[in-house]
Amino acid sequence: MEECRFWSYAHRGPSTVSTARKEPIAKVDTAWLRMEQPTNLMMITGVIVLHQPVEFQHFRDIIANRFLAFPRFRQKAVDTVRGCWWEEDVNFELSSHVRRTALPGEAGKAELEELVSELASTPLDKTKPLWQFHLVENYVDGPVVITRIHHCYADGIALVQVLLSLTEDSAEKSERLVVPEEWKKKRAAESNIFRRLMAPAREGMDAVQHVGQKVIDEAMHLIREPHLASDYALGAGEIMSELATALLLEDDPPSQFKGELGVRKNVAWADPVSLEEVKAVGKALGCTVNDVLIATMTGALHQYLVEQGDDPSELTMRATVPVNLRPLEHARDLGNHFGLVFLDLPIAESNPLARLYQVAEFMHQLKSSKQAVMSLGLLAALGMAPTAVQKPALELFSRKASTVLTNVPGPQQPLYLAGAPIGEMMFWVPQSGSIGMGISIISYNGQVFCGLISDKKRVPDPSSVMRHFELEFENLLHLTMLLGPQEGWVSPDMADSVHAWIDGDHSSEDEA
Repeated sequence: MEECRFWSYAHRGPSTVSTARKEPIAKVDTAWLRMEQPTNLMMITGVIVLHQPVEFQHFRDIIANRFLAFPRFRQKAVDTVRGCWWEEDVNFELSSHVRRTALPGEAGKAELEELVSELASTPLDKTKPLWQFHLVENYVDGPVVITRIHHCYADGIALVQVLLSLTEDSAEKSERLVVPEEWKKKRAAESNIFRRLMAPAREGMDAVQHVGQKVIDEAMHLIREPHLASDYALGAGEIMSELATALLLEDDPPSQFKGELGVRKNVAWADPVSLEEVKAVGKALGCTVNDVLIATMTGALHQYLVEQGDDPSELTMRATVPVNLRPLEHARDLGNHFGLVFLDLPIAESNPLARLYQVAEFMHQLKSSKQAVMSLGLLAALGMAPTAVQKPALELFSRKASTVLTNVPGPQQPLYLAGAPIGEMMFWVPQSGSIGMGISIISYNGQVFCGLISDKKRVPDPSSVMRHFELEFENLLHLTMLLGPQEGWVSPDMADSVHAWIDGDHSSEDEA
């Protein structure tokens, strides 16, 4: 496992005068670059499970051919007191970024989660472009591609689409090397097809990734004119009101999920659930797909606290939710174009229906919010501020939440990478400041994958939370089937009645 060890990341700039081409880093991306600290690394970590073997050299060629078609990934991020810029790595060496490894022991899911946890806790080498691919060749379910990419290159929506651009809808096409410029033009021309393929996954998930077309239209001005972002944030009365409201929010209280952080992260992910089943639950109960998934995850966190001997009945908890502020057809554009909103999670609620409807109501309230635009402008402003100003300001916001929660809609057709079919995909978002937990949801090919990353000092074994997630969804699905078709929202009291009936002894009634 020697390949899991990496170099020190203390070096913060070139030690000699460089003649490499340079360009300034956008202010929002600068904020994400400088947000990194030992307790929270700013990496997006992903896992793609393939269902047949791939030859390492061919996989390496695909990465070199397609991933490096984006010139940004040949550039390193240089951060100095004089500013931040992208600089071409004149000593770029692909072997530093595309590596092969193997799992120990039984090479099962536990061993894979341990490896991903170690990689998610290990900083990237800042003297090189901040990304790596690791091909795990002996996982029991097939080869695994582990990706690590620094958040300063792009947000989660963009990076997922960049990774999907390595794939094709057939094995034969996915093995071909491409002419980068022609290939990129072709992919751009396919944007209408891409949107159509994404449509099933986006149904019901728009509440998180798209908080209303009005907000997106206003945010597009920031994207077209990023240098005006801070002026926009400071000048708009409604956005200033959102800022004041956010600042006045009480800090999330200490809990199993909120407290002192260490430097070790652990990851876990649940077995996939059927997207059609999630849709069916949402339709039957009058809620969206996203409402169902967030309520299920909140229920899992509730049950974890009970299992740990805690009483969550008086606990309050928020999540920061990244909100995409650009159309999906521009998702492959690099850079960070998203804002953040605060979402209350009804962690104290034990009734599954009441919890679901509280989530639905909180999500509805966010649809007209301008928190996302406010936070994007704030990040741009902080990107121009000295580091000494950035960290206290970001910490002020991070104290308001206990977790990051993100949902990325993926394609609903089978995809292939380097000739092999993709069976599963998962990713984990970084956390900032004092936040020590991240919840990730992604859909692919008719399935929904949910994962958790947590600081070891907060949740040492996130797989126990994910087991509760699976049980919570099964219970909600079973409850929906017992209730049958309903008009509008169902009274939460009905959930208690159904549970009481389930817990009772009805064998004589069945016999009758």
